[in-house]
Amino acid sequence: MSSPRLRAAVAATGVVALGLVATRLGLDALGDALYAVLVGLLVVLVAPRTRGLVVGALAFAWCALVELAQLTGLPGHAMDAVPLLRYVLGTTFVATDLLAYAAGAACVAVGVGRARARSADDERRDEQQRVGVEVDHLRARGR
Repeated sequence: MSSPRLRAAVAATGVVALGLVATRLGLDALGDALYAVLVGLLVVLVAPRTRGLVVGALAFAWCALVELAQLTGLPGHAMDAVPLLRYVLGTTFVATDLLAYAAGAACVAVGVGRARARSADDERRDEQQRVGVEVDHLRARGR
């Protein structure tokens, strides 16, 4: 599974499932953190070469914007028209949600950063193996 988009899509599916379980169990802070992780994974789906720190910053910025928008009442009007938006826009402003979003954004930033580093290591190792095979081939031909 070498594609960053594929990895992000698989991870996002798991995060949605965990987020729904967390919500059902009343673990709101965990659900909020997972929401930030999901937003970060969506960033990777759209822009797979984005660095982990940028992914985390964008995830937190989106979550904070959505949370602060709840102070305006605009999300409430949107949810009147499309009730499912409640899962994207939330229902009420809670300042401590920002801490959970920050934790989730930090987790996704670290995760994406590590995945990128591991991918770069794999590419270097593949290149070294390719060069080694070519050298062995040339030696076998007597060059």
